[in-house]
Amino acid sequence: MKFSEKWLRSWVNPALDQVALAEQLSMAGLEVDDVTPVAEAFSKVVVGEVTKCWQHPDADKLQVTEVNIGEDEPATIVCGAPNCRLGLKVAVATIGAVLPGDFKIKKAKLRGQPSHGMLCSSSELGLNDDHDGIIELPQDAPVGMDYREYLELNDVTFDVDLTPNRADCLGLRGIAREVGVLNRLAVTEPEIAPVAAAHSDERAIVLDAPEACPRYLGRVLHNVNVKAVSPLWLTERLRRSGIRSIDPVVDVTNYVLIELGHPMHAFDNEKLSGAVHVRMANADEKLTLLDGNEVTLQDDVLVIADEEKPLAMAGIFGGEGSGVTEESTSIFLESAFFAPDAIAGRARRFGLHTDASHRYERGVDPELQRTAMERATQLILDICGGEAGPIVEAKEDRFIPQAQQVTLRQERLNKVLGIALDANEVTEILERLGFGVSFTDGIWQVTVPTFRFDISIEEDLIEEVARIYGYHRIQAAAPAAQLRMVPRKEAQVSTTKLKRLLIDRGYQEAITYSFVDPKHQALLFNEAAALTLPFPISVEMSSMRVSLWPGLLGAVAHNQKRQQQSLAFCETGLRFVPDESAENGVRQEPMIGGVRAGKAFAEHWQEGERAVDFYDVKGDVEALLALTGEAESYTFVADSHPALHPGQSAAIFKNGKCVGYVGAVHPQFEKKLGLNGRTYVFELELAAIQQRALPQASPVSKYPSIRRDLAIVVPTQLAAGEVLKAIESIGVNHLVGLNLFDVYEGSGVADGYRSLALSLTLQHPERTLEDQEINTAVKAVVDMLTNEFGATLRE
Repeated sequence: MKFSEKWLRSWVNPALDQVALAEQLSMAGLEVDDVTPVAEAFSKVVVGEVTKCWQHPDADKLQVTEVNIGEDEPATIVCGAPNCRLGLKVAVATIGAVLPGDFKIKKAKLRGQPSHGMLCSSSELGLNDDHDGIIELPQDAPVGMDYREYLELNDVTFDVDLTPNRADCLGLRGIAREVGVLNRLAVTEPEIAPVAAAHSDERAIVLDAPEACPRYLGRVLHNVNVKAVSPLWLTERLRRSGIRSIDPVVDVTNYVLIELGHPMHAFDNEKLSGAVHVRMANADEKLTLLDGNEVTLQDDVLVIADEEKPLAMAGIFGGEGSGVTEESTSIFLESAFFAPDAIAGRARRFGLHTDASHRYERGVDPELQRTAMERATQLILDICGGEAGPIVEAKEDRFIPQAQQVTLRQERLNKVLGIALDANEVTEILERLGFGVSFTDGIWQVTVPTFRFDISIEEDLIEEVARIYGYHRIQAAAPAAQLRMVPRKEAQVSTTKLKRLLIDRGYQEAITYSFVDPKHQALLFNEAAALTLPFPISVEMSSMRVSLWPGLLGAVAHNQKRQQQSLAFCETGLRFVPDESAENGVRQEPMIGGVRAGKAFAEHWQEGERAVDFYDVKGDVEALLALTGEAESYTFVADSHPALHPGQSAAIFKNGKCVGYVGAVHPQFEKKLGLNGRTYVFELELAAIQQRALPQASPVSKYPSIRRDLAIVVPTQLAAGEVLKAIESIGVNHLVGLNLFDVYEGSGVADGYRSLALSLTLQHPERTLEDQEINTAVKAVVDMLTNEFGATLRE
């Protein structure tokens, strides 16, 4: 939001210089990004009047003029501007003047004619880029007056960067209101009186989409001279607000936009057919905009239309077919309230961002439409002449935002701010802000004005009190906090502990987006439905993840392209699974996942350069499961998964329920995902590994342990894990250790079979075991393996 300091001071004039004023606005939450002069430095430029003008005798495109500059003798000046003429009031750079760029004016001769000065264009004075002709000043401009003083160019432009919630300050009226509140000053607003109707012509208005547009005002103006010239004071204020003058009608609507913060639009009334409809666009409806571009509208875009065609994108951009031109003599002026939700996102969809959409997306005062209409009408009549008709208003009260009631508790206010404020001072602050206030028994009942549509909860009022009271007046104090024990079950394994274990094993923690590329996710999970975002950040981030793998694999691909040869990432986070029975139709499950790729460890003279394999990652998963103290309750079962290599993947089960997967990424996806070489992943449900068995104290035996080794021959397809679990399940007396220490296939073992070498460790806590007990225990194991699996002892 840009505005002139002098324009602001015509509304409210605090006893502050521009630096202090900028600081005050910034501290109140209206951050001033920049303060810049409205004109470059120049001197000795005065108002002059062309009293004589004749053709240069030796040049077709030059004229010789005599210019009254308020001195005893007129100045003779040669000029080449096409608009130079007798009686024109101009800006004259006199002898000795210094213009922008350190350009000095001296006496000179042009084609033999003396020239004692220069008639200036706006570009030569650094005001804008217009160099088509010299400046034309109003006829009442006082001859001889310093030009900077005449235009009040010793002024600055404030550029305020507003947060989205402060749309009420996207107009000078709102800024002035804030300055008045901060300095306890009354604001002098321009008088806006109703314009009496001079004719009875009107155009009917129909609200076909009242939820999107609950209030729409229109007015017909006849005999308007669009060829009139906008007054200098108006164009200067627009220029200092960063807006270029176009024609008087557009200039007036832009002026009201900056002054009141309310967008408006004017249509050529002769180009309209029948009633004006505010409706949603028809699917694939075409509209040519004022910039000449044709857009195809969707049925969620609000449009202004007549009985035959769309006229404009409501609150965003006007249409070319109904726009006001120099030939227009009758205009239809609109002033409307559009709901922010009906405008938000539509302009960006078409690559547009206009001053109107910027305000409507954030919200405008729903009670300001008539005031804006009267202000614009009066300005147009003053500049262009004409007669105004009656204002036609269509509204649906049930969809117009109503003033809200918000409660503020004194106890809560003092607790949040950390200081005790006097109740009378708080009441005064709220009343100065324009709120309706009543205070009883430590509670303020506050009625929020319609222009403060960002106030809805108690914390909003606390913020208002704090910023007006002044953050600098709140004493800085270190927060006081008491240490307390955080309740946590001993049987609960924290997420931090799980991550630290993986980090100790060489992983790095990654934090990836919950939004993923739907194409990559569909590759890995071809049968899993995913939530698609209606307004994604980008196409590559338009789906919610159903697993941690897409983000982790993306991180691996990113690092491999930067020559990283050994990668191990882990992450904890939510996956989002569509489920109609869950809250809001989505089940959010906390997961822990990891990925490894490249070398198993850094290059070493003894270890070589071994690549990561399936068992490295399986070992990491087993280390996680060991934290539960119940690793034996988890089983790895060879299983298929659409994302994993069919021969190198396993499902992880706990008590018959699948709680995760581990394996190699399917080779057919490696290139599509940007991976280089074999990559291994795992993922587990956090809930399945965060409960641990508490350790139970038991005496340590002081008697010797006995080890017996068995070599059994079993079918190749039999998993060694099944053999170990079967041995553990029969409850062998005094068995304290069981280990698989060798697997052999080859000579001496029949095809289709393999030899498993097992060690059994037996120990009694209170005495030395006898041979008979040991032999009985070993025999029980052999008999079970023979009966259960058809195993035989290897000769």
